[in-house]
Amino acid sequence: VFRNDIVKMWHGGLVENSIPHTPECNIINTLSIPVVLRGWQLAGLPTDQLSTENGLIMDKSRRWPLFIDPQAQANRYIKNLGKDKERCLNGMDVIKLSDKNFLRSLINGVRFGKWVLLENIKEELDASLEPILLQQTFKQGGQEMMKIGDDNVPYDENFRFYITTKMPNPHYAPEVQVKVSLLNFGITQIGLEEQLLNVVVEEEMPELSEARNKLMIENAAMNKEMYDIESQILKLLSESKGNILDDTVLIETLAEAKKTSNEIAQKMEEAKVTEAEIFSSSEEYRPVANRASLLYFCIADFSLVDPMYQYSLQWFTSFFVKCIGNTPSAKDTPQRLLNLNEFFTFALYQNICRSLFETHKMLFSFLLTIKIMQGEDKVDA
Repeated sequence: VFRNDIVKMWHGGLVENSIPHTPECNIINTLSIPVVLRGWQLAGLPTDQLSTENGLIMDKSRRWPLFIDPQAQANRYIKNLGKDKERCLNGMDVIKLSDKNFLRSLINGVRFGKWVLLENIKEELDASLEPILLQQTFKQGGQEMMKIGDDNVPYDENFRFYITTKMPNPHYAPEVQVKVSLLNFGITQIGLEEQLLNVVVEEEMPELSEARNKLMIENAAMNKEMYDIESQILKLLSESKGNILDDTVLIETLAEAKKTSNEIAQKMEEAKVTEAEIFSSSEEYRPVANRASLLYFCIADFSLVDPMYQYSLQWFTSFFVKCIGNTPSAKDTPQRLLNLNEFFTFALYQNICRSLFETHKMLFSFLLTIKIMQGEDKVDA
């Protein structure tokens, strides 16, 4: 909500000051590169808007990120990114504040340009992290150095530092918040609904999911080609001397660029139509994703009844996929949606009941019923 309010304020400023801008521009379509974004998603970045914005802020921010990560989504994402040798050239170390060699691992990360992931922190940070968080480097003998503890360590520019906490609602002091980019990776109902919608579309209509991925790659390639053409024209214009009309190379390049850009523009218009069709087909399965997200938050809130009742999002998603495969088939889409909702709801109910004390089973049935009725607007939320 806060980010949306900020974007609305920016839009108002752009209009008020008559600054040329793309209508309905936002963080994602302004800062993201589709091919790069697809790579992040393949590494485990959730596909909902909030998570995509978090990924962009993490990538563009000057400060090291601190992730509020109760479902361990950010943790898995960073670890998967660290396995990519093109991104993480020198490997990755995963550490905790309680580790014996905690400081040694940090020093090695700074010295050798490794990525370092600090897991499971609480509400206070170790004082030895101060120079890393503030990126306090200095020159010594022509080389970038950083003082960590009592050691002056050579600073490698490939070094990256990430921090995660499993606490769902931590309170960090202002002096900590100003040293990091504080990002909330805690799942929201809307965010989970988007993730589960992608899961169900991928399972139910794999050809549609493949077409969407292909379209994303093609759009990225076309945008890159347009960018290269514009860059080439600007380069030729800046290097041109005398009368521009006498520069035959420039004239030929402009003519070729116009022809190519017209072809690309036509392809992009066709892509928009295809994208709208794909979106329309995907939206048919939104009721299934909506029901599943409601059920997840119902079982997640059950930990308030007894802290022993903990169910991970990873388990829930894999169980959801398994249920989609086991649901009885149907002749038409409305009946299929009904089958999916009924089969998954009952299968989840049975599975969760196996882990509950007998005294809590009736309470769980009641909460599940209320949650479903709230989702169908039969009971006030």
